[in-house]
Amino acid sequence: MLLSQRRRLFLFTQMAAVGLALVACNEQSAQKKAGADAKPEVSAVTLHPQSVTITAEVPGRTAASLIAEVRPQVGGIIRARNFREGSEVNAGDVLYEIDPSAYQAAFDSAVAGLQRAEGAVPSAQAKVDRYQGLTSQSVVSKQDLDDALSTLAQARADVASAKAALETARINLDYTRIRAPISGRIDASSVTVGALVTAEQTTALATINQLDPINVDATQSSANLLAVRRAISEGRIKIVGNNVSVNLRLEDGSKYPLPGTFEFSTAAVSQTLGTVTARATFPNPDRLLLPGMYVRATIEEGIAPNSFLVPQRAVTRDAKGQPLALFVSSDGKVQRRTLSVQRSVGNSWLVAEGITDGDRVIVEGLQRVRDGQDVKVDDVVIDDATGQINQAADTSAAPVKEAANTPVSK
Repeated sequence: MLLSQRRRLFLFTQMAAVGLALVACNEQSAQKKAGADAKPEVSAVTLHPQSVTITAEVPGRTAASLIAEVRPQVGGIIRARNFREGSEVNAGDVLYEIDPSAYQAAFDSAVAGLQRAEGAVPSAQAKVDRYQGLTSQSVVSKQDLDDALSTLAQARADVASAKAALETARINLDYTRIRAPISGRIDASSVTVGALVTAEQTTALATINQLDPINVDATQSSANLLAVRRAISEGRIKIVGNNVSVNLRLEDGSKYPLPGTFEFSTAAVSQTLGTVTARATFPNPDRLLLPGMYVRATIEEGIAPNSFLVPQRAVTRDAKGQPLALFVSSDGKVQRRTLSVQRSVGNSWLVAEGITDGDRVIVEGLQRVRDGQDVKVDDVVIDDATGQINQAADTSAAPVKEAANTPVSK
């Protein structure tokens, strides 16, 4: 009796253990099946062709558009200084006054000399007229007439010489008032009132810098210049218009509010640095830019039509350093592609080949997927300025837009 109860208890225990094992197996199978059926979620950006503005950000220095060194053209004692150092002056303003006493006397003497020379002309002319009438009557010899004509010519030459001397005296007298040759900001004066200056001395009295407009001399490597010209010749970049726009970023990282105009680039490459210098001109009404400031100039090189901007966060590199990206096909599968990256534009890579309109590139979840895997896609957009990911409102018909003027990292 007792043995029969023990057998039934043993059989019940074995059946319960088998049942629990079956339940556990079923749960594991269900979990594996659920895991196999679940698709990993990724975020993707839909790409559309754009006309991308190609720019180059290069270092540069500001320089005054005009520089004039003020020097005396006559010697003398400085009697007055008529400007405030560091102020703005206009062309023609009297900056210094030299004691004009000696030059005024020379001018007055030249005036008297002209009057004396002009006084001799009427007498010589009358003598010539009289001798011409008497010569026809054989009263005066022809030699006397020739002497009278020579005297008249000499008198007229004396008048011309006196006029030239008077003009020279007037110029020297005017030079005693030293004027500003250009408009601009004048620096410190090297002389004070009472100082003796000489004509065309080597030391400038002051220097005037014209700051509006102001020049920016930027340097660019010759290799980058060749790359741009090759892209233009191959049709990958198109030049639009003759006025090339240039923008500045200042030393503190702020953007200069006024755009400039590209003027020219040098025709020779620096033998020591391998660079080419380009000059741009910027309006500077507030005198914010001063000569010698370090800036970064963004120069428009052209337009790349029908190009794609792939977010940099979507691009990785393989063992050979080739850029790779994962795309989502129309049937929801992951596709691995090797890209031909030309350059960076803001927070994106410029790609001209290998992408078609409407392709979706994965920007989040790259580590959770592999080539050929089915995925669930969440459409997003990326802010070009900050690189931040935002939810896409409607990616079914994204318009073709003109790319913003963004710096280029080369």
